[in-house]
Amino acid sequence: MLALVAALSACSTTGNRERCGRLLDAAWEDLDLAKAQGFAGSVSYSKALGLLTRAKANQAVEDFAECEDTASRARFFIAESRKGR
Repeated sequence: MLALVAALSACSTTGNRERCGRLLDAAWEDLDLAKAQGFAGSVSYSKALGLLTRAKANQAVEDFAECEDTASRARFFIAESRKGR
């Protein structure tokens, strides 16, 4: 029974690891695009940058669920930045 729980946990972690990595990659690309479009000075851009830094730290310590959440929130602020908010 313990082996089954460990195996299921490993599958879940692998999926979270991959989603975390994909979200971070997409968010960094979005952030670069926002910077290129001249939105790097906005408050939302700064919030997004801070959140992405935190998400990268979450990824480094293998807290993938928090990484996903933080990267998703960063993408929200990047979108707000590109809207001029």
